[in-house]
Amino acid sequence: MFAPLQNDTFLRACLRQPTDHTPVWLMRQAGRYLPEYRATREKAGSFMGLATNKDYATEVTLQPLERFPLDAAILFSDILTVPDAMGLGLSFQQGEGPKFAKVVRDEAAVAALAVPDMDKLRYVFDAVTSIRRALNGRVPLIGFSGSPWTLACYMVEGGGSDDYRLVKSLMYARPDLMHRILDVNARAVAAYLNAQIEAGAQAVMLFDSWGGVLADGAFQQFSLAYSRQVLAAVKTEHEGVRIPRVLFTKGGGLWLDEIADAGADVVGLDWTVNLGQARARVGDRVALQGNLDPNVLFAPPEAIRAEARRVLDSFGTPAAGSGHIFNLGHGISQFTPPDSVTALVDEVHSHSRRLRQAR
Repeated sequence: MFAPLQNDTFLRACLRQPTDHTPVWLMRQAGRYLPEYRATREKAGSFMGLATNKDYATEVTLQPLERFPLDAAILFSDILTVPDAMGLGLSFQQGEGPKFAKVVRDEAAVAALAVPDMDKLRYVFDAVTSIRRALNGRVPLIGFSGSPWTLACYMVEGGGSDDYRLVKSLMYARPDLMHRILDVNARAVAAYLNAQIEAGAQAVMLFDSWGGVLADGAFQQFSLAYSRQVLAAVKTEHEGVRIPRVLFTKGGGLWLDEIADAGADVVGLDWTVNLGQARARVGDRVALQGNLDPNVLFAPPEAIRAEARRVLDSFGTPAAGSGHIFNLGHGISQFTPPDSVTALVDEVHSHSRRLRQAR
């Protein structure tokens, strides 16, 4: 059904197998920093118009690969598709971010929550298949979802939040309700990721974007436990081919050892973590992904190249049983000059090859 893969460097690094260079892709690599993305969004009329149309979603997923020799593509979608399919009514206001028409803050709303019929997310799976075909084996396709805790933050708050007051209030006052929300979310996310794999995703990533806002103890109970539940239920292979799973917790450096034992093949790191120390801590348990500060991309090209080398040197040359995927420590800013990405990708490829040759 799909063309054979020509560049499997990303998948090999995920599985801690030898590679001839360090693979690189960027969180939010398809997006507002590219003028061609903005033009396509204009045609689509809205963000959801873009995300729910498989042809547009395919077009914007491939746009960064036309410009940069990236080693993976990531599905163009949004982490809030799952709660939207639960009937919460997702919309995006210009300049305001996501909003839900319904919020989940009381017993009745929690009791009404259920794992959605995956047919309501058919547009996502159709996009996965369409993108995989359009890639024609060029690079692997990554599918993704928000983590149960991160989705719960939006579902309780009704949108983004500065202080997470509403979701944390519910968590501390009614942990029973919070656990019920998280269990429904975990089962929904696992089904969603498995359906993406069946549609053609060759790796999947769980974004625990707001795990780091929790206190120690609360993180393990309300975030990590449910990421574990998802990872335990997500396929590790499909049609005889291994499917790597990536877990990224922004602000999760404190809990690196526990996250590394959660069941993922790869742990994503934000820019606050020392990559070399992280490698020493996780040993051969998982591969690591990261972790350049996205704001480095506003520096001049030579500074970008120097920082890319610093990250690569910090990890060192991958050896047997270790793997590194170069990425940013969070999503790329919409204000990033595309030429900065050109310099970054080129330096990651060339310097990582030099490191291997110097061994």
